[in-house]
Amino acid sequence: MRIAVVGSGIAGLASAWMLSRHHEVVLFEADDRLGGHTHTHDVEQAGLSYRIDSGFIVHNPLHYPLLTRLFEQLGVASQPTTMSFAVHNEATGLEYNATTLDTLFCQRRNLLSPRFLGMVRDLTRFYREAPLLLESADPGPTLGDYLSGRGYGAAFRDEHLVPMASALWSSPAGQVLGFPARYLVQFMANHQMLQVSGRPQWRVVRGGSATYVDALRAQWDVRERLNCPVLSVRRHRHGVTVESLVGSEEFDHVVLACHSDQALALLADADERERDILAAMPYQANEAVLHTDARVLPRRRKAWAAWNAWLPRDPAQACTVSYCMNLLQGVQSPEPFVVTLNRSDAIDPDKVLARMRYHHPSYSHTSVAAQSRKPEIQGRRNTWFAGAYWGWGFHEDGMRSALEVAAGLGVRWPLSPLAPASVTASDVALVT
Repeated sequence: MRIAVVGSGIAGLASAWMLSRHHEVVLFEADDRLGGHTHTHDVEQAGLSYRIDSGFIVHNPLHYPLLTRLFEQLGVASQPTTMSFAVHNEATGLEYNATTLDTLFCQRRNLLSPRFLGMVRDLTRFYREAPLLLESADPGPTLGDYLSGRGYGAAFRDEHLVPMASALWSSPAGQVLGFPARYLVQFMANHQMLQVSGRPQWRVVRGGSATYVDALRAQWDVRERLNCPVLSVRRHRHGVTVESLVGSEEFDHVVLACHSDQALALLADADERERDILAAMPYQANEAVLHTDARVLPRRRKAWAAWNAWLPRDPAQACTVSYCMNLLQGVQSPEPFVVTLNRSDAIDPDKVLARMRYHHPSYSHTSVAAQSRKPEIQGRRNTWFAGAYWGWGFHEDGMRSALEVAAGLGVRWPLSPLAPASVTASDVALVT
């Protein structure tokens, strides 16, 4: 069969890789590179070269089994990393790094702070009580309602849990408080985050995340269409018509491995179920800046962590996060490499290396309910939907959705290794 795959994030890459084993695959990508949130930058500092990630960064074998298996089959190496978490509150000057007791109390005055000690007590209580939400299949309350109903303090809510969830999902605090509490707790439980010790060892791709994209491309037989946005998709009795910058083409099936809102916008003949389900799973935009301005990190070096949440002085502003890539990727450099979300005005323009705009799923009771309705539209009218938005929005979720699509089209995991396919100029259509 001839199959079009639209979008080259992890869902599109994995779909194209698996399907190309048995079918003719054309991969459409609007950007001039493949990878989506897998984004590695080649940068120089003081005469040295570095490969720094700004999108997908971490994984671990226990909770990312499909992605780990993909890396193993591709021969992609990884290395251990830290998932330390820190908070800096601009209004109060509070700083802590939750890694050890020493860094937790890097401000020694917090040893005598009732508010801070209350936050720590609430943290251990949340670890103990939150799993009870999973005993019921009921959607349950929002996170905000759960915390207020159980009497959790403002310090735990505003200076720990909400900033942490905001960092995980790149979401504003208000949206995090609207998350279904059960959904958030399920994710934390699945990732062993509701415990003080025994957490999994997280890892990063050695040499930058885009290393796995290069490995995929070396082992597939896929016709790549870069700089080639799809304009519309229309279904008919015998297949699918895909309209792009290169014209109108016929395919047996199409895999929409783009965001849910993008998929809906591309469907020229979307039916009621497709509109209802896809529209219920919105995305939000986040600006990301790769830079070397250490001022966005906590003032105390002991408080620096892999993930650094910043709480603004004005409560109306959204909390943001800065990722210290030196800690995450094990990089030694004269100045730190930092990726900061939604705080561009605080960064010295002379220290900016790259600016990106990423989009992330936004979760609510409505979006979670829509996820369960995927069977109503999957595979119908020769159309397949793949993307991390069908899960928690992470790389493993995108990989899992691709696996389901491939299985639906007759390709089963694991795949037998193939010799690297030769790539010719005609196989890579750069539309300018």
